[in-house]
Amino acid sequence: MTNTITESVITDDKLRADGFTVLVKALGDVNAERFIMLMNREPFDYTEWRRDNLFVGETVDSLMDKAEALYGASYTERT
Repeated sequence: MTNTITESVITDDKLRADGFTVLVKALGDVNAERFIMLMNREPFDYTEWRRDNLFVGETVDSLMDKAEALYGASYTERT
């Protein structure tokens, strides 16, 4: 599994497997299973969640700073 921002589109099977691997690494086996069950059981609108929760209080510059910290200063060139 790669961590590059420019990686190509992968098959649904690979995405499912890689996603589950990430969940298990982050949450452990039991909590990864619980997370999947919660996502399947409860109605979930990702678009609404993203608007209300993802990047709240962030600016483009703060996100760029985080990307540079994660991927290195050569990740992007600001003008």
